[in-house]
Amino acid sequence: MNGFPAFLRLAGQPVLLVGGNTETAVPKARLLLAAGADVTVIATTLAAEILDWARTGRLTVYRRRPSAGDANGRAVVIVAVPDADGVAVAVAARAALVPTNVVDRPELSNFIMPAIIDRNPVLIAVSTGGASPALARRVRSWIEAVLPTGLGRLARTLEGARQGVNDALASAPERRRFWDSVLDGPIATRILRGDNGECPQFLTQLAAQGRDLTNGVVHIVGAGPGDPDLLTLKALRLLQQADVVIHDRLVSDAVLSHARRDATRISVGKAKGADSWTQAEINALLVHRARDGQRVVRLKGGDPNLFGRVGEEVAHLRAHGIEVEVVPGITAATAAASAAGFPLSHRGLASTVTYITGHGADDSEPDVDWQAAARSHQTLAIYMGLSRLTTVAGRLTANGLAGSTPAAIVENASLPTERRFVGTVATIDRIARDNRLTGPALIIIGDVVALADAAPASRLLSVAS
Repeated sequence: MNGFPAFLRLAGQPVLLVGGNTETAVPKARLLLAAGADVTVIATTLAAEILDWARTGRLTVYRRRPSAGDANGRAVVIVAVPDADGVAVAVAARAALVPTNVVDRPELSNFIMPAIIDRNPVLIAVSTGGASPALARRVRSWIEAVLPTGLGRLARTLEGARQGVNDALASAPERRRFWDSVLDGPIATRILRGDNGECPQFLTQLAAQGRDLTNGVVHIVGAGPGDPDLLTLKALRLLQQADVVIHDRLVSDAVLSHARRDATRISVGKAKGADSWTQAEINALLVHRARDGQRVVRLKGGDPNLFGRVGEEVAHLRAHGIEVEVVPGITAATAAASAAGFPLSHRGLASTVTYITGHGADDSEPDVDWQAAARSHQTLAIYMGLSRLTTVAGRLTANGLAGSTPAAIVENASLPTERRFVGTVATIDRIARDNRLTGPALIIIGDVVALADAAPASRLLSVAS
């Protein structure tokens, strides 16, 4: 460790900022003002933003060259413009043992300005010890991607309950177990969502009553089409926090690799002609794991709200008193259309997008209004329809859709094994057979598919007629 991390309380403290330019001085001034410091800026040239802060009394400015004596009596000195005058100030400040930072000159500094993540009152600092400020900023962005935006709200709520919980629970181990159960359970989830209302009082009451907080929470999460880069930030964060991940067969290994290394993974995927979990068994497993106090992620391909039986699982969990949250994901239709280079809607071609399942209950033909589906000026996105492609095409043409209507099949959308083919309603079934498509595949039908011809393809695009 080439530096000791510490946080300075600068509220009301005299801080000197040498330099007044937009590139380096303004960001430093902004941070110091956010910390409540009494900021003095000395420079021959002052950026408009610094002058605005001076006019409103937020800081003091002197338009002149700095001198070594300016470092006297300062709590912190920051040199944003390390010219000869600025270096002289830094040398004097260091000699007086004043914390001193010189921008881009770590050898002249006795402390480093880190990259900062501010979720007030939670504050996270990232430093490379001056080796690479660009890398520190990149690490900051990686951390920010997995931190919930409501983290500060959670910290403030827990702070409000802290004294009451301390009064209710005498021993440190008791308090530690209580706070761990709060953070691991549904209460923290509610606060992060903004539902914190009377939470400080509620937490104090729970501690006083010795209430059991071991019930876990279930997050039903959309895994997207398979490319882990298409996971939402919230999905990624929940995966990395989960104790157990209960996932469908079509969730890719690349997505599952983002789960915690020590998390339990349970595949409950359904596969045609193979032994698989029933929905009742999946429902019972979710309740069992949550009642064990575990953070459960129920991971479903695409968006769980589209043909993912999410309603059944939510209803079952709520009926058993389990906290549940549904996190949407990118659905296969948008991933497939993006890969093939056409939109799902387009002015003059499609003002409606209709999602259709190719499978009904018990593997029967789905109950679809084919007459409505065959109308013009719309796009059809057909899920799980590969094995019934002949039937689907026949139903559409029988209800008036022209056999020449453009159609596309995208297999394994967004994955390295992705294949996509463009034809017509009349030819799409033959294209699937000739190319031995086995799925998962998304079928898109409508005039928008014709726009794929003009789009550059990142992977092979086959056109058949």
